[in-house]
Amino acid sequence: MLELFSAGLVASWLQMMGLPRSADPWDLVNRPSLQTAAWQVNAVDPAAERVKTQYLDLLKSQGLDPNSQGIWIQSGANLLTSHQGTVPMSAASLTKIATSLAALQTWGVNHQFETLVMTNGQIQNGVVQGDLLIQSNGDPMFLAEDAIALGNTLNKMGITRVTGDLVLTSRLMLHFEKDDWKSAELLKKILTNQKDWELEVDQEVATIPEKMTRPKLAIAGKVRSSAPIENATILVRHRSLPLHHLLKKLNVYSQNRMSQLLADHLGGTEAVIQKAATAARIPTDELLLINGSGLGTENRISAHAACAMLAAIDRYLHPLNLTIADVFPASGFDRNGTMEDRDMPARSVIKTGTLSTVSALAGVVPTRDRGLVWFAIINRGTDILELRQQQDLFLHALQREWGMVRSAAAIEPSAWVKQQRSVLDASKRNEIVNGG
Repeated sequence: MLELFSAGLVASWLQMMGLPRSADPWDLVNRPSLQTAAWQVNAVDPAAERVKTQYLDLLKSQGLDPNSQGIWIQSGANLLTSHQGTVPMSAASLTKIATSLAALQTWGVNHQFETLVMTNGQIQNGVVQGDLLIQSNGDPMFLAEDAIALGNTLNKMGITRVTGDLVLTSRLMLHFEKDDWKSAELLKKILTNQKDWELEVDQEVATIPEKMTRPKLAIAGKVRSSAPIENATILVRHRSLPLHHLLKKLNVYSQNRMSQLLADHLGGTEAVIQKAATAARIPTDELLLINGSGLGTENRISAHAACAMLAAIDRYLHPLNLTIADVFPASGFDRNGTMEDRDMPARSVIKTGTLSTVSALAGVVPTRDRGLVWFAIINRGTDILELRQQQDLFLHALQREWGMVRSAAAIEPSAWVKQQRSVLDASKRNEIVNGG
């Protein structure tokens, strides 16, 4: 049906449906609202139906209940096929799609969380006469490299010693450690370059540039916590990576603690549900969550809702010259994390979800005949490796039906992001506020 419209008529139609204008109206046609209203044209595709039926028959032959499997396949305004598509099911880390969408809606792609290094004393001859205060407003990826950079900046300011304590005045998650106290203890070890602190962050040490000098800061006192201290002097302001970089790391590695910390700072699970459901234009009864990470089978999402949230993220990023591949793993570009050992169709963008009895996959696959095909597959079973393999084969079968494409710039990592690599340098994200 859409092929009969001129570009001008499509633009007028999209405006009538409440969607924003675009320089390329066909681009918006391929970026669906995924509403369960008149905007969604039910035009079931015979090829999609056939592949879906074969897939479900295979799962049934393996002893899996078809009613415990959810499928939603959509292109533009057209629902191509569905099975239990609007039924909320345990979806594991597909929950992170909701957290990512809520975060983008709340803070924006370039938001940076701040960690402040302060003192309640004076600085004399390189000595902080008082306590060193640490206050974070929610950086979900504050790593050993960031801590080293902070210490080096203090040394650059001429500060070599603290007479008081290291005082934590807020939550702090260092190297994904959810315990604030342990994070503060580890921070002190890194700042003072105590022996063997690397053993506590062995996975991270390998990513720290060898040329990074270890800080030399003597802290005489202990680690303790305190309520925020008024009139403290800010020494250094450290900014996190921009939000879109954080979400990319979160989703590539499906990092549970990062996602939960973001959800907490968004206002908790209910806030995530409301923000994500509103942005994706889906009923909240298709998004039943107990946390922001996906840990626990009680987190339930419909296949339809997963697609709708991904499409909402895509619509949000598109006018900003970013793509969905800037915040989720992309086949052919990302080879680590959840992309390891997966055989995805070329240039597809995905989010995985895994628990002991759940394997879920959602994303978008570019095709020649159907354009961008949005999909969600939610499986309940115990042979996770087999379920993953069958999901990959399912997507390849769909792409074979509708044809491969040589490029899909609309969902490939953007050139703008590639040009922003300098922001990854932790030391360049430090700002000296008061030099003593």
